[in-house]
Amino acid sequence: MVWKNFFRSSAALALLLAGCSSGEDTPSNSDARESSGGNMDEPVEVTFWHSMTDKNGDAIETFVEDFNASQDEIEVEDVYQGSYDEAFTKLRTNLNSNSGPTLFQSNFIRSGPMVDTDMITPIQNFVDQGDYDLSSLDPNVLSAYEMEDQLFSMPFNASTLLMYYNKDMFEENGLDPDNPPRTYEEVTETAQTLTDDNQYGASFAMTSYFLEQLITVQGAELVNNGNGRDGLADESLIDSEEALNTYSWWADLVDNGYMLNVGTDGQDAQQAFLSGQSGMTLNSTAVLGQMIEGAEGNFEVGTTFIPYPEDREGDGGVSVGGGSLYIMNNTSEEEQNAAWEFIKYLMEPEQQAYWYTETGYFPVNTDAFEEETVQDTLEMYPQFETAIDQLELALKNDSGNNAGKGPVIGMYPEVRDIQTTTLEEIVNSDISPKEALEKAQTEITNELQNYNNTMEE
Repeated sequence: MVWKNFFRSSAALALLLAGCSSGEDTPSNSDARESSGGNMDEPVEVTFWHSMTDKNGDAIETFVEDFNASQDEIEVEDVYQGSYDEAFTKLRTNLNSNSGPTLFQSNFIRSGPMVDTDMITPIQNFVDQGDYDLSSLDPNVLSAYEMEDQLFSMPFNASTLLMYYNKDMFEENGLDPDNPPRTYEEVTETAQTLTDDNQYGASFAMTSYFLEQLITVQGAELVNNGNGRDGLADESLIDSEEALNTYSWWADLVDNGYMLNVGTDGQDAQQAFLSGQSGMTLNSTAVLGQMIEGAEGNFEVGTTFIPYPEDREGDGGVSVGGGSLYIMNNTSEEEQNAAWEFIKYLMEPEQQAYWYTETGYFPVNTDAFEEETVQDTLEMYPQFETAIDQLELALKNDSGNNAGKGPVIGMYPEVRDIQTTTLEEIVNSDISPKEALEKAQTEITNELQNYNNTMEE
């Protein structure tokens, strides 16, 4: 299977897993950890590692408490393990021990390495065994975690990128607050109008996630072989026309003085927007609640789709960000089944509605939109509808490739570092976007090929 072969090519994890069980006795490596049972009167214990903080972490705790109180057969313990990177590092060091989790939350860019551990039980196994109905789950979100008709993890904290704008600032500068810019060209024109001695038209943090989404919405893949989904990616496509459009437009906004250069710090970009220092910014749907709350009493926050070059309208759609839930197979079958019961609980409309209204992550289960709490939230905060509409548009747009599903790359963090550094070089030096992207293409391609060659040795 192409996908399975791809994940076994992850050099970093292969070296890490030397001596680990191959996991070939799936669906569970029952010998790796003794069953928590023995006493049938005792609940099955499920350890859930996650990376959610603040209101998101509070929502996790609420789910766990309510689930545990709803029955007496399963006891879930949620354990915060730091950032996604920190949690992943801890997971790797616990793969052969009895101290790891049954259920693990990971972000999208770790999809390859997570499966590559060969220590997860695909969610598809549980779906098939229990004849679980996936029809109410958003197909665009599911597609990000489906490979060759296999669902490896369950999408949970799903998000997309939005453009936020200051409606009051628009109106004060003679712009229609209900008609935000949609194209690169319109954003540039709007930013020019908003810019004066006291403010900038925009503040975008230089992050690879933003860049990837701006390229994806044009219908372009980031690596070859179907964005790494039809075969092992061994060539970067970062020197594409779509990428050149994006990097050049971004640099022009800074060079012309229409955008505040905040570097790579997302918090600085967000603060510049909330303080009225800039009129537009890019950020995830996951911070929508923070944005509205942070601007309260000062200005009204507007939300709109991420922009695209005017000649690229309808070519593609945004890909899903956020994270998903994995069931580890070095735990007993009993624990894995218990973890699956908790996942099914999380996917119910009521829980999905609560997750959405509390955090801004949109529901994976579309039936949640029928819940009264969601209806009330959408009526009170119409900004929440933008992400829904943008995702629905992504489903309608067909670029004929896997752009909208997102790339599958075994060494994704390293690739993202190169993408970000490339934009920094373009903005902060005299190198041309074309030259910088050609250089980045070579660097990323070399990384991909070296990574793959290591596994073949």
